[in-house]
Amino acid sequence: MKKNKNDAKLLKKALELGFAFAHKQGYGDLDKSVSAKDKVECIYRLLVAAKQITPLAPDQEDGPNMKHKLVLWISRLLPPDHELLK
Repeated sequence: MKKNKNDAKLLKKALELGFAFAHKQGYGDLDKSVSAKDKVECIYRLLVAAKQITPLAPDQEDGPNMKHKLVLWISRLLPPDHELLK
């Protein structure tokens, strides 16, 4: 996995858009007590179910790979000249 210096910010942006997408799909907000790891998994699974991203192989479904998938997803949605992609 190639790391970008803005991966943390891209992940945060992916979670923001993922939760907005979930809200539009009729899902409620997650409780503040839900861990960041669980939030990443929820958004990842929602996007896979909605066919927005391709699923990981079952033996590769772990936190870092899910985060990477979300970063790739948001990187494709942002315009090429967006500040987080530089």
